[in-house]
Amino acid sequence: MELPRDSIPVVFLAVSAASLYARAASSRFRPGLPRLAALLPVVAFLAAAPLAFTSSAVMRGVAGFFFAWLGAFKVVLLAVGRGPLDPSLPVLPFLFTAALPIKLRHGGAGRPDAAGPASTSRARALSIVSCSVKVAVIAALLRVYHFKDQLNFYARLALYGIHMYCFADLLLPCIAAAGGVLGMELEPQFDRPYLASSLRDFWSRRWNLMVPAILRPSVYDLVRARTGRAAGVMAAFLVSGLMHEVIVYYITLRSPTGEMTAFFLLHGASCVAEEWCVRRSVSTGWPAAPRPVATVLVGVFVAGTAFWLFFPPICRDGGEEALLDEWAAVAAFFVGAGQKMFSGLHDVDGLILTFTREVPIVVW
Repeated sequence: MELPRDSIPVVFLAVSAASLYARAASSRFRPGLPRLAALLPVVAFLAAAPLAFTSSAVMRGVAGFFFAWLGAFKVVLLAVGRGPLDPSLPVLPFLFTAALPIKLRHGGAGRPDAAGPASTSRARALSIVSCSVKVAVIAALLRVYHFKDQLNFYARLALYGIHMYCFADLLLPCIAAAGGVLGMELEPQFDRPYLASSLRDFWSRRWNLMVPAILRPSVYDLVRARTGRAAGVMAAFLVSGLMHEVIVYYITLRSPTGEMTAFFLLHGASCVAEEWCVRRSVSTGWPAAPRPVATVLVGVFVAGTAFWLFFPPICRDGGEEALLDEWAAVAAFFVGAGQKMFSGLHDVDGLILTFTREVPIVVW
């Protein structure tokens, strides 16, 4: 099936149709080889879907994460009767879970919030403040990018890391908010990763939590049951590295370099070594580092290794300039749209025309 190029609604409709087929097929077949055979075309389709965005590296990267990685892994887990997808889920929660990087809370579809209205209101207020801060940070970064030639290379990489976190932690809560409007209670995707006190804390409990939620049943549990905990950790980080290579391919359309895989294998080995050191210190009575010191060390290690291995395959060969130009076009659209709104011009067609002219993707 060939998708129309650069159309977000058409791609999402096609992914939704594939997800509905997966739900119907998994209702018909029991977990095992027959269900897997029925769902393999869906996996192949999800892997190809990001390439429908020919004009936007950002959209190919986002779609690669949503569909080719998480979506495909969820469908494979569905084939063996594991993971967050289940044919007994109502249609809308099934579609949301299959197509987006979300996970329903246990019993969360349509369940009232047990925390009470006051707690819910406080959480929503904090979420609004957090999102507002991240929007302001992204806006400030887009302004700073105008002077990128005057910035040290590593200073730019630090800004890109902040941008990536703010963008992800802004996009995913917006998706969760949409699910909340439709009566679904979703688990959070980030938990203040800048407060992580260890690498294990960072990767398993704070950063992009949908990824460990998928890697745990699909890779870690299987390997750990056969060869032990350390091998399970290394296998999960290896698969994460390989999938990041795929996402970098979607973004850059260049052959993988292996740097992403090296980055995640290094972190996997560091997590294994860290756990060994913790056990050793407990057995010998050696005091642990104070939490503020540990948090700083984690931040320095993550940033340093990211500068070395994570960002270069994205930024080299003109990739940095292409991504900055794309973000500048997005910013120009929103500035123009805001000016028109405040000036009293409510020409929706004009806004659409401005967007399609300024931004190198068509979303309407």
